Amino acid sequence: MERRYADNKVSVIIPVYNVEKYISSTLESVFSQTYKDIEIVLIDDCSKDASAEIIARYQKMYPEIVYHLQEKNLGAGAARNKALELASGRYVAFLDSDDLWLPEKIERQLLLMKKKHTPFSYTAIEMIDEKGVRIKSKRNIKEKCDYNYLLHNTVIATSSVVIDRKYFGDFRMSLRRGGQDYATWLMLLRDGTVACGINKVFVKYRVSKGSLSSNKFKSIKQVWEIQTKDEKINKFAALFHVACFVFNAFKKYFM
Repeated sequence: MERRYADNKVSVIIPVYNVEKYISSTLESVFSQTYKDIEIVLIDDCSKDASAEIIARYQKMYPEIVYHLQEKNLGAGAARNKALELASGRYVAFLDSDDLWLPEKIERQLLLMKKKHTPFSYTAIEMIDEKGVRIKSKRNIKEKCDYNYLLHNTVIATSSVVIDRKYFGDFRMSLRRGGQDYATWLMLLRDGTVACGINKVFVKYRVSKGSLSSNKFKSIKQVWEIQTKDEKINKFAALFHVACFVFNAFKKYFM
């Protein structure tokens, strides 16, 4: 049976794991949205810190919070899929538990999606450090992104994405431990759908100290595996795509 969604509701998907330092400010950035028909679905992937206690305090004040504790740690992909299962909104917006939204984000994206007749939208981001201090200003994005463009570019930040489930249906994310967001965007755009972006910062993307180099090497391997195994792209084409991906990732972080 086809699922029915609350037509104007946006379900915010937040996987949670040991983010007691950030979860309050992340939630506050959702509550400050100018668009108000929102529910927040938090999936706790067996946090060992005070994340659950902080969320419980917010639940007493905000009935729109849905909280679920996983039976065991399964990774962000599985957490997001559980959230998609529980979410009731037609629109789903992804937000990492240490990132922040600017107040008009959701409102502006829904207006764009209706104007452009697109089921997939994203925005530009800026980078902040662990204390919330900006370390890199706006990363310009292309305002249209199709499958072929995404094969060699890092343009879509997870915390900027809004998806219309009336178009895509009851989809699920890849269960890869790493790169599940990238694999999912490729899957959704595989049929020729074009995603539309807003080249304005509506997301503050948090970068942890010491994580850049190790994460980037992992990302290169993940892109290669996703393209050659998931997307069945021949290795020569994938090699070219990965080289472009590396160059664009370098620009993202260092230029």
